[in-house]
Amino acid sequence: MRASAMNWMQVEAYLKRDDRAVLPIGSVEQHAYLSLATDSILAEKLALDVAEPLGVPVFPAVAYGFTPNFMAYPGTLTLRAATLCAIVGDLLDGLAAHGFRRVLVVNGHGGNAPAQAFVGEWLASHPGVRVRWHNWWNAPLVGRKVAGIDSHASWMENFPWTRLPDVVQPRAAKPQQPYTAWLHLGPKAIRERLGDGNFAGLYERDDDAMHEIWRVAIGETRALLEGGWD
Repeated sequence: MRASAMNWMQVEAYLKRDDRAVLPIGSVEQHAYLSLATDSILAEKLALDVAEPLGVPVFPAVAYGFTPNFMAYPGTLTLRAATLCAIVGDLLDGLAAHGFRRVLVVNGHGGNAPAQAFVGEWLASHPGVRVRWHNWWNAPLVGRKVAGIDSHASWMENFPWTRLPDVVQPRAAKPQQPYTAWLHLGPKAIRERLGDGNFAGLYERDDDAMHEIWRVAIGETRALLEGGWD
């Protein structure tokens, strides 16, 4: 359930019977022809789809992340790594202060890795609190499902809920782009080489395939929230 649809008294009552919470984290960056907020949209929707049947509160998504390499694409907004870590730390401090002891972080952006490392540091000074950081898009079951469809995964964030109205996706597949070899060149050179921002392969797949991936993601993520915390 959305924490934004709860008041403080409802949260207090919830904490008398459960101590779990979900915190989605995303980013605002170029995603070729998809929404700039794709990572945040997917992290929050997945968190809600996973937690709703369990009655576990999902807090509003941290919409911004660490994405300096795409700053040559207008609309991309990045936090400094230290800022992102500070935000995550402050939010975990608040959750722990209120009595949440099991927190699932659903991350939608690979560039947020510095915050994932920071969580390990945070946990060392917060005994009794457990935090699971979940990169949903490359988790084992989702990764296998995507690879079974196509080795190029640029299309895998192209869901009905990340597409923009009246924006037509290119039909042709794009050759593999050596993005990681360009990181030292800076944002402007990355944009010059990457073009529209798609990394490789098709831009879009049919909705049946995408919904199947989503079902796998829900099941894999819900298993983390439901069990094995001890």
